[in-house]
Amino acid sequence: MLVGYAVRLSPPGLAGRAIALTGLGAPIAFSFGVPAGAFLGGIIGWRLAFGLMSLVALGLVAWILARLPELPGERGGARRSPVATLALPGLGAILLSLFAFVAAHNVLYTYIAPFLDLSRLGGRVDVVLLAFGVAGLAGLWLAGAFVDRAMRAMLLGGTAVMALAALTAGLGSTSATVVLAAVIVWGIVVGAAPTLYQAATAKAAGEAGDVAQAMLVTTWNLAVAVGGGLGGIALTSFGAAALPVATAGLAIAALGFAWPARMAH
Repeated sequence: MLVGYAVRLSPPGLAGRAIALTGLGAPIAFSFGVPAGAFLGGIIGWRLAFGLMSLVALGLVAWILARLPELPGERGGARRSPVATLALPGLGAILLSLFAFVAAHNVLYTYIAPFLDLSRLGGRVDVVLLAFGVAGLAGLWLAGAFVDRAMRAMLLGGTAVMALAALTAGLGSTSATVVLAAVIVWGIVVGAAPTLYQAATAKAAGEAGDVAQAMLVTTWNLAVAVGGGLGGIALTSFGAAALPVATAGLAIAALGFAWPARMAH
């Protein structure tokens, strides 16, 4: 819903940047909200912490009513069904690419701890994930800066870089330095990906953007589940060293799906 609203609010030619700004809220909120909630819970108890959260939510509702404009949604008679939306040129390829990309990410990310044991970083998972998160914010900034000018190049290039980062991590799985560097590059790509895929979906879908974005979210969540399942199979069948290989293979598949997709340059 936020993506469609942001696109309608944005000036012509800046829809991608608007999507990136919208996406910036979640990682910042998670970064500050979780420790703030834990801190408040330790001081005043979780019940009062939840009460404060409710008050903040009510304040947000009041702010939305006072400050944000009412914008028209899709006309009921013009609304496309999911099947008709999926038939739009390029949209199916974008969603297939998204599915493979997110599955690739979650194959390794879900089981990052046993993979890090290979490089003796297993005891520093928190530091590695912090580096991944900071890199993700950098990737989100890059997406916001360039998505409206080079969306296709960024999406294709980023997917190729993710495959190379995974292969590098696999080949250097016993080196903490190599693995950490690969994780940072991987984080930059993953941080940029939601904005790029959402912007590509919005451009391909046009007036059917709301339905298409709902399909994107469904595809994303399904890919998370499938990626976790495939990663579990790879881990139990072949060991942690197989995880980056599976990630690279799925990333290459994502690149193949995205290549023919019609996206704005």
